[in-house]
Amino acid sequence: MFDLFSDPTKVAQQLQILQNGYLFAVWETLYSLALQVLFAYVIGLPLGVILVTGEKDGIRPLPGWLMKAINVLINLLRSVPFLILMIIVFPLSKILVGTKIGTIATIPPMVIAAFPLVARMVESSLREVGHGVIEASQSMGASTWQIITKVLLPEALPSLISGGTITLTTILGYGAMAGIIGGGGLGKLAVDYGLYNFRPIVMWAAVIGLVLLVQIFQSIGTKLSTACDKRLKNRN
Repeated sequence: MFDLFSDPTKVAQQLQILQNGYLFAVWETLYSLALQVLFAYVIGLPLGVILVTGEKDGIRPLPGWLMKAINVLINLLRSVPFLILMIIVFPLSKILVGTKIGTIATIPPMVIAAFPLVARMVESSLREVGHGVIEASQSMGASTWQIITKVLLPEALPSLISGGTITLTTILGYGAMAGIIGGGGLGKLAVDYGLYNFRPIVMWAAVIGLVLLVQIFQSIGTKLSTACDKRLKNRN
């Protein structure tokens, strides 16, 4: 491997690859991540709310069999290793987006892998809201929708943002692994152009890019969560 660094021709080839494809790989990573997080929350956020509000002692109890079915589905999807889940769901990608290869093809399996995590994150965040706040809103005649949108979600916002940051970085890691089986972005750059073709500069440049993205998202998420936390504001 060290010979690959010492050979000027091979170093130049690797730098040329980065010059031609690095920014595009970053763009692919970011736009696919945005779509994956969006669709994961479109499915996972309502499920997380249902897991809290629909339980036996919740504000809007649902049939026990339905709650069990939702929990089993979420636990089942979370227990399947991501790479295996991607392979299983690729036929669905073919139906939905017309291809099994590339960045777009990874979106359906990534969403299916991510929305159970979102649901559990949302459930955990909402359970942190004190029952006294909910009971007070019920005593004032608030409807279920009003309790969810004006009490539960706003009160849990700092925790929801923290959970969203974890979800986002987790999906980013999934996207990097997707490069092994045809996904695009920095994961593909690291695996196909770097690892498989013995180009360590390309591989490490992609890895460093992923690490930097995680650090940026984590920092932004922490600041937003802190800014929204009423408890910290009250201390000040």
